[in-house]
Amino acid sequence: MLKGKFSFNMDAVEGLFRPKAPPLVGADISSSSIKMVELAEANKGVYRVERYAIEPLPRDSVVDGNINNLDAVSEALERCHKRLGSNIKNLAMALPSAAVISKKILVPAGQREEDLELQVETEANQYIPFSLDEVNLDFQVIGPAPNSAEDVEVMIAASRKDKIEDRVAAAEAAGLKAVVMDVDIFASQTAFELISSQFPDNGKDLNIAIVDAGATMMDVNVLRNGQSVYMRQQPFGGNQLTAEIQSKFGLSAEEAEAAKRAGGLPENYETEVQQPFMDMFGLEVARALQFFFTSTQYNQVHHIVLSGGCAAIPGIDEVVAKRTQVNSTIANPFANMALSSKVRPKNLTQDAPSLMVACGLAMRRFDPS
Repeated sequence: MLKGKFSFNMDAVEGLFRPKAPPLVGADISSSSIKMVELAEANKGVYRVERYAIEPLPRDSVVDGNINNLDAVSEALERCHKRLGSNIKNLAMALPSAAVISKKILVPAGQREEDLELQVETEANQYIPFSLDEVNLDFQVIGPAPNSAEDVEVMIAASRKDKIEDRVAAAEAAGLKAVVMDVDIFASQTAFELISSQFPDNGKDLNIAIVDAGATMMDVNVLRNGQSVYMRQQPFGGNQLTAEIQSKFGLSAEEAEAAKRAGGLPENYETEVQQPFMDMFGLEVARALQFFFTSTQYNQVHHIVLSGGCAAIPGIDEVVAKRTQVNSTIANPFANMALSSKVRPKNLTQDAPSLMVACGLAMRRFDPS
């Protein structure tokens, strides 16, 4: 599995295996906000949350994962970093999975790195509908092929250079430096490794669905023994709840978003707006699982882990569990971490589900060289 140890080289296609990252901050640019997380090693194998920050983005500055307003995003990055209060300016960032073409291939085992790179480029030509001059390409050896002792599985991934350059430029304009470029769904997978100990036998031989629902999209990633066996994206997210609040209570988009987060809405909000949205959310998760069953050899999901902003709605896990008949929990990759005095435990628990990608990116600091 990629385990998030996967980066688009910032300089060239060559040199794809990078050394251990310098001290860095995980920075997740979503469609509604920027999230930053800084982790440190408290003791061997024990991490500490040094600090984190969340900064809202102006509406439509990021659309479908693409930076639509570079100035607005760079200014928000600068504000978020200032709010974070860290002197570390190196960032691990992520591309949206929709901007990345990924493919598993089999190649003969035991190849020299130069030969492997050449074969990956040759294979990539078959799957990527652009000239290789227009893309950044990376690959990761996953391990021995399941049905062939002579081969290894390799994941190749490519993204158009302009998608990467936009994020690099936004960081630079904020006085920061992108040193790692991951993919959001793989960063989330890295954070999930911190959660897997909560499951029997660390989740061995179980199908565990990570359902990440942000402002506009729901990403479903089903993992089995640490490897993704199914991915799906559905157009559903918290903006639909915001729109319902606007419509019901005559608020602007900004007022509705603020009221959704801070509370203080009329008494009928929960029964007439929030509960129907939660029911719809449960239905969307159930639909995603049905697609998983009909598209793969599997007919069961053992656990659902909910992340993203929608997972912060109180009781959403119970609604999903009831609708899908699958045990559902709210993601908290920080549950077994130490916390610095700058971090308020209650706030972190509330924000944890929306920090999965940023946490996975922050973990890149501890990559082995």
